[in-house]
Amino acid sequence: MADHLYSADTPQEVTEAKGLVLLTKSTPNGQSTQIMLEELAEAYGTQWTTVLIDISSNEQKKEWFLRLNPNGRIPVLLDKTQSPPFPVIETSAQLIYLLQNVDSGNKIGFVDEFERSQALQWMFFWHGGGAPYQGQVNHFRRAAPEKIPYAITRYTNETLRVFDVLEIRLSGKFTGVAREYLAGNGKGKYSVADIKTWPWVKNWERSGFTGEEMSQFPHLLQWIDRISARPAVQVAIGEKYDI
Repeated sequence: MADHLYSADTPQEVTEAKGLVLLTKSTPNGQSTQIMLEELAEAYGTQWTTVLIDISSNEQKKEWFLRLNPNGRIPVLLDKTQSPPFPVIETSAQLIYLLQNVDSGNKIGFVDEFERSQALQWMFFWHGGGAPYQGQVNHFRRAAPEKIPYAITRYTNETLRVFDVLEIRLSGKFTGVAREYLAGNGKGKYSVADIKTWPWVKNWERSGFTGEEMSQFPHLLQWIDRISARPAVQVAIGEKYDI
């Protein structure tokens, strides 16, 4: 046992589990890693233990969780095939870790270094730009105790802007060739770029955007539907991950 990773109140399902352990809640960030694991399970039979975290009770702020992720955020991927067990925080880092350690046949990854770079570029575009903007839209529109028009307008406009960036990419506006996915040659290939981005963008209605606003992004809406139809995605956002 790695003493520094566990405390007296660490759940037994974490300390006694073998292999990969996912500590998650089915938020957009949690769903990214959930989707990745479900896709890998479909492709390779990958197995893991899921530990659902009740973030409404601040379970992720308790000492046992902070030992695994001092940032106190879900999800955490704990690789207990390593000695000592190796925790991976941040969804983008988890997706890359799973690519490198599980996706041996490049079912989701790429062999070509330039296509691989594309996937990383678009994944980090959403990690650093899109997700924070849409998260702030959600906060200021739905959770903030005071409605601040400037904040709502700013983050609404920025989220629509990054939606437009995705629309430009998928529509092939400057290449003449529409794409099915964000990275890869030709029409593209489903990859970590899509897995990172989709769980957020699919929630556009919950974020307060209207059908009229979204009508300017037809290729983005088609991309949402295309990924929604994947069996592994349906499992990853379904009852299996409900507390």
